[in-house]
Amino acid sequence: MSILLGLLAVIVVFGLSFLMSNDKKNINYKGIGIMLVAQLLITWFMFTTKIGQAVINGISAGFDKLIEFGMEGINFVVGGIEVGEGGVFFFNVLLLIIFFATLLSVLTYLRILPVVIKFVGGLISKITGLPKVESFNAVNSIFFGQSEALIAIKSQFHHLDNNRLYIVSASAMGSVSAAIVGSYIQMLPPQYVLVALPLNMFSALMVSSFIAPVRVPKEKDHVDVKDISNEKSIFEAMGNGALEGGKIALIVAAMLIAFIASLELVNWVIQLVFAGVSLQQILGYILSPLGLLMGIPPSEVIQAGSVMGTKIVTNEFVAMLEFQDMLGVMSEKTIGIVSVFLTSFANFSSIGIIAGTVKGIDSEKAISVSGFGMKLLLGATLASILSATIVGLFL
Repeated sequence: MSILLGLLAVIVVFGLSFLMSNDKKNINYKGIGIMLVAQLLITWFMFTTKIGQAVINGISAGFDKLIEFGMEGINFVVGGIEVGEGGVFFFNVLLLIIFFATLLSVLTYLRILPVVIKFVGGLISKITGLPKVESFNAVNSIFFGQSEALIAIKSQFHHLDNNRLYIVSASAMGSVSAAIVGSYIQMLPPQYVLVALPLNMFSALMVSSFIAPVRVPKEKDHVDVKDISNEKSIFEAMGNGALEGGKIALIVAAMLIAFIASLELVNWVIQLVFAGVSLQQILGYILSPLGLLMGIPPSEVIQAGSVMGTKIVTNEFVAMLEFQDMLGVMSEKTIGIVSVFLTSFANFSSIGIIAGTVKGIDSEKAISVSGFGMKLLLGATLASILSATIVGLFL
């Protein structure tokens, strides 16, 4: 029964994406079908085969070791500060972003990441028929944040019409930055965070291929990674990466303060009218039908829906902190589905981040992004639902 509900959820996601389409006649059904099969194969391989589980365990162990290295730097700087039981979230989680951002910067300077991203993006483009720029950007969005992923293709922006602009923006919103993954796996089971990375890439491309189909002439379909890093030495790359990571950590901390405080304010106002009712509970009831389709058991769907709704109206960190307290009482199926859903930037604040980034590249195209901002959030949310549903099929 759960498999049938999961398949129905996939149909619902595709159906809603189709209804929002700008050009229903030119939808790339072949490419969408190939990517759906790729998602199923990746999830099957990672969750049901010994080799796949070994791969996940190996990557998780690698991240654990990197986290150990990062904690050495953190402890050197703030190790003398007395904290209460459980530590301080900013020290234990957010400051890790600095180390991971440094690693990404170094790998980019050494031209390791750009070559990998261009190769994988080119492979996806070849087997799906999607343009190279969109495929490159989708892979790039696995490693870099929303702003950095879009800046990496700024030299191609003059080729992008509104549909192509929608696809690259949707990939940026539907992904997460590898610099933040280390923080995520401090709060959620690592295997679900890691499998969400490739699944979200394909989900964002599939949903946006429904909503904004594209056909691009070969002469306008070119990706250049030669000037992706401007650093002159590995030490400059390390320094710039550390500064960028510090900025991200402070931004996330500021957003958490603002969103959590605002959420408490909204709940206080709601409870003046409806005693004992919170925004999370309201969101839980609103999203419960989708949660049931995704495979979440009826007894857990309200709580799970509240976490998913919190992520959409605030951000993934706020929702992860809320969900972290539920991990001990939720079933493995619910934990997997919700964890994958949370591992993306699909929330209201991302609309402003993407529009602001595009404005810095091309002010005219920023107007277009602002115009389809809500459609962008809807598409990215559908992509998160699709990824989470696929995982639920194998749990």
